[in-house]
Amino acid sequence: MTGTLTAFIGLGTILAVSTLAWLLSLRLRDASIADVGWGLGFVLLAWLYCLLSPGSTPRSWLVATLITIWGVRLSAHIFRRNHGKEEDSRYQAMRAPHGHAFWWRSLFTVFWLQAALLWFVALPLLVAVRATRPAALTVLDALGVLFFAIGFGFEVVGDYQLKGFRAEPSNRGKVLDRGLWRYTRHPNYFGDATLWWGVYAMAASTPGGWLTVLSPLLMTLLLMRVSGMTLLEDSLKASKPGYLAYIASTPPFFPWFPRGPR
Repeated sequence: MTGTLTAFIGLGTILAVSTLAWLLSLRLRDASIADVGWGLGFVLLAWLYCLLSPGSTPRSWLVATLITIWGVRLSAHIFRRNHGKEEDSRYQAMRAPHGHAFWWRSLFTVFWLQAALLWFVALPLLVAVRATRPAALTVLDALGVLFFAIGFGFEVVGDYQLKGFRAEPSNRGKVLDRGLWRYTRHPNYFGDATLWWGVYAMAASTPGGWLTVLSPLLMTLLLMRVSGMTLLEDSLKASKPGYLAYIASTPPFFPWFPRGPR
């Protein structure tokens, strides 16, 4: 089976699964479940590509395993965070202008759009999993694992620190500026982008794999300018009085030392 056919099978599969998730969202009246499925969608594609590949290498199993660890952890984290709460405010804001038509428009504007983005971002997975040359792991693979580990660490530790901060009633309305959050306003977003550059490095170690560079670029753009930092910071400026001071002292994305007094 050719790589192109495998890619389109992956696209059809992820669109079908996202349609089922959309049907569930109609029953729950909660489009937030699209976020829960984000990580698991990559896990599904990773193993589907493994199944449809002409052969397997240590790289194939390494990439699929790393994506599984990341994707399952991320989806479980989002599920626990959202469980028992109302629909995420981002989707409420999308729902309001569409009124009664949102039920069917959400299929295109939320679920299928997310499925298409997921499929595109996952293209390095396809390349890394299918490639039979080089069979042995390379220096680029090692660099990719390093980037993945750094990114995964930032994401996990950042989420853990934020969860602990929010669990303290005395912190309500305050800004977390300790731990990783002292050096970047978005350690989890930075971690997510970094680990996808790690996946890209493993794909780039194979013939033609460097051509998938647009995938990590798109993920980084989404996190920095579209659905990540921009939307979140707009709401935080309005809800947390100290957030503007935090912005003035803390790097936005790439970790660095704070500017001036905390």
